Amino acid sequence: MPSDLPPAYDPVNGDERPWYRYYGPGVPHAIEPAHESSLGAMVAEAARNHGDKVAFSNLGGTLTFREVDAHASRFAAFLQHELGLVKGDRIVLQMPNLLQYPVALYGALRAGLIVVNANPLYTAREMEGVFRDAAPKAIVVLANFADKVEQVLPQTTIEHVIVTQVADMLPQPKRAIVNFLAANVKKMVPAYSLPGAIPFTKALASGDPARLTDPGLTHEDVAFLQYTGGTTGGAKAAVLTHGNLLANQDQFMAQIRNTLGEERQSVIIAALPLYHVFSLTVNCIGFFRFGAHNVLITNPRDLPGFIKTLGASKPDGLILVSTLAGALLDADGFKDIDFTRLRLTVGGGMAVRSAVSDRWKAVTGHDITEGYGLTEASPVVSVNPTHMPPRIGTIGVPLPSTDVRIVDDEANPLPLGERGELAVRGPQVMQGYWNQPEESARVITADGWLLTGDIAIESEDGFFTIVDRKKEIIVCGGFNVYPGEIEDAAMLHPKVVEAGAIPIPNEHSGEVPKLFVVRRDSSLTEHELRVYLKERLTGYKRPREIEFIDALPKNNVGKVLRRELRELEASRQADQPAS
Repeated sequence: MPSDLPPAYDPVNGDERPWYRYYGPGVPHAIEPAHESSLGAMVAEAARNHGDKVAFSNLGGTLTFREVDAHASRFAAFLQHELGLVKGDRIVLQMPNLLQYPVALYGALRAGLIVVNANPLYTAREMEGVFRDAAPKAIVVLANFADKVEQVLPQTTIEHVIVTQVADMLPQPKRAIVNFLAANVKKMVPAYSLPGAIPFTKALASGDPARLTDPGLTHEDVAFLQYTGGTTGGAKAAVLTHGNLLANQDQFMAQIRNTLGEERQSVIIAALPLYHVFSLTVNCIGFFRFGAHNVLITNPRDLPGFIKTLGASKPDGLILVSTLAGALLDADGFKDIDFTRLRLTVGGGMAVRSAVSDRWKAVTGHDITEGYGLTEASPVVSVNPTHMPPRIGTIGVPLPSTDVRIVDDEANPLPLGERGELAVRGPQVMQGYWNQPEESARVITADGWLLTGDIAIESEDGFFTIVDRKKEIIVCGGFNVYPGEIEDAAMLHPKVVEAGAIPIPNEHSGEVPKLFVVRRDSSLTEHELRVYLKERLTGYKRPREIEFIDALPKNNVGKVLRRELRELEASRQADQPAS
């Protein structure tokens, strides 16, 4: 750990950070800089180490570590010598979890390009905003979304469009059959016109790895412009380097490696999209480097198909979010899966609800390990130690070479036990926001602390608990009310599936909580839920209004978007006639 980091207060061990004692066997307090010079070099080394083992599987097809390396080299050579792209040029990847993704990703990085991950579900307007900001020269897009590229292309800097179809990495004749069915029978590919677009398969066939030029990458070179908006609105790109990503996977894999062991190759379910920073770092980089077999789930909302894949895979590990875990628990057939090999379930992207965690352990026999991260930290900051039962409700302890402290509104450290903003410093922290120096200076202090915008508290023994996002605190009559606390209390009710709390205006208190609820059982009434919450929440924390809805708005990884609930409520208020 860098020597200039101030020690955390520890009433037991003096200067030593209290969370060290919870590190598993062989987990260092600090990591050394990764020996690979770049993510592309990491892929080549993984191919040498793991060879013909399966690295990724999807839709019945597989790629070995050697095949990933070989395809990535061909794609990198194509980008350099056929398209003329050079180090530092931006390239957009816009596709769900398919075998093409790691090939395109590692090919682009090996060529020295900066990857811009784009959510396939973006609207054309959202795409245009990202593309204008990042100023990319090329895009690799799944044909299913190419019609939106056609709409925005004239307003962007994109010169080269590479179109892939869903089964492009599957062997023939399955490739042709699946692609035909997707386009012509299932009608999954809207009509589009992109003259000059290059088929992904042609790009791979055209690349000559013998011509690949080493771009001379180092840890300091930028690897990703990773866009993040979360619940605060205003998408902006975190600038993440090769060193950021290599460091972060080293930080969390130290514990996970001990939990999984190396007596056999681990099978890991990648249910979250690889274009999201959590699965990108954990699955596509961390578990790949470790030598695991990542099973890519293209559409986790297809629960019957997902459960079928789970049953056939007999996974050692699952990477998901709390909402997806809850959906699986409610789905037919999940309880019949053989979980005897399962050793690790990691919940990321959002807080793991205690009601979901309890049910998960009852069904699978294993806990969900909760951690914490954000795009600006590549993303993992802390995790519950995986060699011991998790402390439910906490985000665990900081990773090696990561220091965390609680600060006030002026970024001054607060005494132990006080609530404040979580600040992070370590090798995984971003360089800043792309083209936003003022915003970068606002969230990264002069001495390198990242201000996360999350309100947290540290226990005496070094575990951290997120209370809520700083900007989502409900101030009710001068008291701070944390939406997550209300939601957690509601979701403990057996008839509640999900809940989302927001502030609404109140003449007497300024703001009061309103709760949106998705029922598990239609017999649940507002009165019944209010009686239940009265036993669990003090008066000013109880929702003044409760509304039952069919579904909560969520982002691409299943996190509830309270911002959209606030916008819905605001639009309703605006439509009310003046009294």
